[in-house]
Amino acid sequence: MTSTLNADPAELAKFSDLAHRWWDMEGEFRPLHQINPLRLEWINGICPIKGMQVLDVGCGGGILADAMARNGAQVTGIDLAGKALRVAQLHAMEAQTPSLEYREVSVETLAQEQPQSFDVVTCMEMLEHVPDPASVVRACAALVKPGGWVFFSTLNRNPKSFLLASVGAEYVLGLLPRGTHEFAKMIRPSELAAYCRSSNLDLLHARGMAYNPLTKRYWLNTDTSVNYLFATQKAKASAA
Repeated sequence: MTSTLNADPAELAKFSDLAHRWWDMEGEFRPLHQINPLRLEWINGICPIKGMQVLDVGCGGGILADAMARNGAQVTGIDLAGKALRVAQLHAMEAQTPSLEYREVSVETLAQEQPQSFDVVTCMEMLEHVPDPASVVRACAALVKPGGWVFFSTLNRNPKSFLLASVGAEYVLGLLPRGTHEFAKMIRPSELAAYCRSSNLDLLHARGMAYNPLTKRYWLNTDTSVNYLFATQKAKASAA
């Protein structure tokens, strides 16, 4: 039986067209470079990744995947935007990043190939770009080992998020390319929490992310009204 690919061709084309700019620290992906240390520190504080088998879902040009590999993890990055993946591979070769591989494969397909293969799964700034985010959450849960961690980050869907993340970040401040986010695809924390519960993932930590346009500084806080991050843990297998 042929399954429909859980990807929006327009979204893939959008990120492929910008692929050559992924590692330009002052380019369109500057915000990802700026928030990456925050994301990595948060993940590492909850589950130290050194020596872990880590999967980065929707890795794009490899900003987080590369950083996790440099922090001692064995990392696999997957994406369906082929041009972005090639940029990620080229950067890994040039930077001689150890223990890092990339594959052009959907998370659902990989979940069928390699169930319960990873200690940690990350899926950052990706769920709001796919037609069926619940399917991605299920696949992430299937890929992680019992007791393993799955980390998500995405955008809340409310008027404040629309004003700050779409209008403000894309059109006023120029932090992101115009059209990066569609309001209808943003995900409320309650919705993502429900996807996690139905996938046997326990939500244990939630954080928000804030930005000051004057100081150009990002930080994590308790306000999940715009950008937010979830740390979930897969239930351990019960003893027979």
